[in-house]
Amino acid sequence: MTPTHAVSVAQVIQLAVAPVFLLAGVGATLNVLAARIGRIIDRARLMEAELAAATPEVAEDIHRRLKVLFKRATLINRAIALCVMCGLLVSLVVAALFVSSALNLELALPIAIVFVVALLSLAAAMLYFLREVFIATSALSFGGLRMPKSDV
Repeated sequence: MTPTHAVSVAQVIQLAVAPVFLLAGVGATLNVLAARIGRIIDRARLMEAELAAATPEVAEDIHRRLKVLFKRATLINRAIALCVMCGLLVSLVVAALFVSSALNLELALPIAIVFVVALLSLAAAMLYFLREVFIATSALSFGGLRMPKSDV
């Protein structure tokens, strides 16, 4: 390996640091989303178990709350899928940086496009997550007081 090539690899490593930090953030976000979907699933299972002994009025309320949980789970699943896609795309960006350097290929435009798509998928995931949080908080009641409905 020539000294010039070693400097080139060092520069690629410097360029790859930001996407790697983004990967760490995406991983932390996935951890939060996985915990939320787990809690939603656990709550839905408890409600489904209550259905067997429920009166028609209580069953109607449980079905209403299960619909809310279903919507929340759908939003979190979409957020998870988009975060995973972001992680995969950012990983491709890092790999492409090294391939571009090692093979002396000009991949700047494809790398930039993939990185922008990764960021857009992360932004969309955050929007789904925010929507799920709004639905979760709007379904809360504190001692009979309901949270105001969100328009998001």
